[in-house]
Amino acid sequence: MRPAHLALAVAVAAVWGVNFTVIEIGLDHFPPLLFSALRFLAAAFPAVLLVGRPKVAWKWIVGVGLVLGVAKFGLLFVAMDTGMPAGLSSLVLQIQAVFTAMIAFATLGERPSKLGALGMAIALAGIAVAAVDEGASGPLGAFALCVGAAACWGASNVLTRKAAPPDALNFMVWVSTVPVLPLLALSLLVEGPSRDLAALRGLDWQGAGTVLYVAWITTVFGFGAWGWLLRRHPASTVAPFSLLVPVFGMSSAALFLGEPVSGLRWWAAVLLVGGVALTSLAPRGRVAVGRKVSVGAETPGGRRRLGSSPPRGTGADRNPMGGADPTPVGGADPGLADSVGDRTGPTA
Repeated sequence: MRPAHLALAVAVAAVWGVNFTVIEIGLDHFPPLLFSALRFLAAAFPAVLLVGRPKVAWKWIVGVGLVLGVAKFGLLFVAMDTGMPAGLSSLVLQIQAVFTAMIAFATLGERPSKLGALGMAIALAGIAVAAVDEGASGPLGAFALCVGAAACWGASNVLTRKAAPPDALNFMVWVSTVPVLPLLALSLLVEGPSRDLAALRGLDWQGAGTVLYVAWITTVFGFGAWGWLLRRHPASTVAPFSLLVPVFGMSSAALFLGEPVSGLRWWAAVLLVGGVALTSLAPRGRVAVGRKVSVGAETPGGRRRLGSSPPRGTGADRNPMGGADPTPVGGADPGLADSVGDRTGPTA
């Protein structure tokens, strides 16, 4: 990878890591569900007018939009609003790689390799250490919501794998249109019209800046740059850079928010990031007998592209963006374009 491309990969990881600190600041200005809705509204418009028509069937866009946009980000923002620290959130969400592998096994029959299974066990040990640390200093309920957000992210990764979008940015922008109305409705129902109106009337430059950052910098720039890198380098080269996200997340939270990083949290970080690295980068296991996963994806009209499952590792198994899977590595944004085969990607 050329130095300029290397710097861009690190910059994207930094943008995604700092995003958690920006979310924490934004939650001082908005109720969590309203903030999440505004984030997707700003990410979708006017970008949706510039990326062209959807390149996958609507059922995948709606499915990922609800699971990732409404469930995952709704749970994450509520978790952080109820006491989950920004730095710890950036770390705990990495467990999505384990959930992705487990859901892929249950639904697609993809068995993890022995090294991948070891990585999952190590990552789960890291979550246990983080839970002990949070239990001693913060609300476990918020911690559980964050783990739930990671589980939803894993489910959306598998849906994205099935959708096999050929253009990560196009897919991400169209997916961003789906959560806006459901999140606004939930905000009105749960947070109340008076609280939402008060937040909008009191909007200042800092609040507006947080919305623009999480929408345009994290989502549009982050996914655009990540997809650009994947078109020029193998996914196995690009994916490991996403492991820097919790490093930037914890560091920025400590620097700008004054969040303490205990010894237990550092141990949790080592175990979780190490386990996720093994889970994500280990060779894939075989698909279970009796299960067949088609490489072809449905078009917006509902017709499936012709094609049969090629042997793994061949040129036919590479995605149009240069990765090693039918889908590019990347989620919401946060995880939106994360694949099953390369389970490390954006976090929020």
